[in-house]
Amino acid sequence: MLDRPSERLPVWRSELDRDALVRMRPDALSLLLADAATRVLLVRRGSALVDSGGLALQPLAALPEGAVERADAVVYLGRTLTERPSAPRGAPILAVAVDQETADSLTDAQPDAQRDAQPGAQPDAQWANLRTFGSSASRFDIEALTQALALINWHASHGFSPRTGVATEPVHAGWVRRGVDPDHDIYPRIDPSVIVAVLDAEDRILLGSNAMWEKNRFSLLAGFVEPGESLEAAVEREILEESGLRVTDARYLGSQPWPFPASLMLGFTARVEGGELRPDGEEILDLRWFSRQELAASLDQIVLPGRVSIARAIIEHWFGGEIEDGAAGGWSR
Repeated sequence: MLDRPSERLPVWRSELDRDALVRMRPDALSLLLADAATRVLLVRRGSALVDSGGLALQPLAALPEGAVERADAVVYLGRTLTERPSAPRGAPILAVAVDQETADSLTDAQPDAQRDAQPGAQPDAQWANLRTFGSSASRFDIEALTQALALINWHASHGFSPRTGVATEPVHAGWVRRGVDPDHDIYPRIDPSVIVAVLDAEDRILLGSNAMWEKNRFSLLAGFVEPGESLEAAVEREILEESGLRVTDARYLGSQPWPFPASLMLGFTARVEGGELRPDGEEILDLRWFSRQELAASLDQIVLPGRVSIARAIIEHWFGGEIEDGAAGGWSR
């Protein structure tokens, strides 16, 4: 059994200095846009511009004219703590949600004549989402893109104040939206969710197949924490609802941000105390117990969560090492 399951998680120790003092300045974006060291993480509809080295972080000078002004959202993520292939140590990173015209101009997935007219196009760049890109991404890339997607998703859904219904505008380098009449600030929120390795007296692990997945995909059971509920109570309730089992001894393992659209996955183990195994028939269609030997023998028949997910980290923590199975779907829990 691994002593530190958190070390297997894609985001553990941060590789970004979030630089709160700078982002709180009213002129933060103006300063960053004037800094030649600034690099841009480009996002379009849930995908990021990537190349063979990972995230294709761009200097501002490489962007098409007007790209930032036309953007749906601009957010300051922070400064790099280490040297990156496309960014020096200490470089400010802006996440920019570009429009389709800018997105098309930055890749070579267009006719040659059109591409030749776009000098900013990157020869090996492409748009990729976390599910296709995540399995080969670095921890820095996953952290930066997860943060960017969560904030851009928040901006897209908070153009109007939930308090007054009036329009809001981004301030503090994209970390706050401000409403008017009366003046009030709206901050990003996250939705906590528990994800649980349920173990029985024989130390078998319970895996379920979700109604939204293909039939042979199995993963851990998970669900949102409800208002007024502790994490331990959420573990017990979710497992009872989805499997019919009563569990106890919930033990925290680690966490992972989950920007679909704004969750924080909180990983636990728990032990079966009683109940009768039965899928709920709505969210969970199939439930199976696996010993380590049974799981190893089933890898040509079932698909496990991708390597970038907390679910995979917890399963491998229980398994005692890395599982070689060629699983698809890099970010599926």
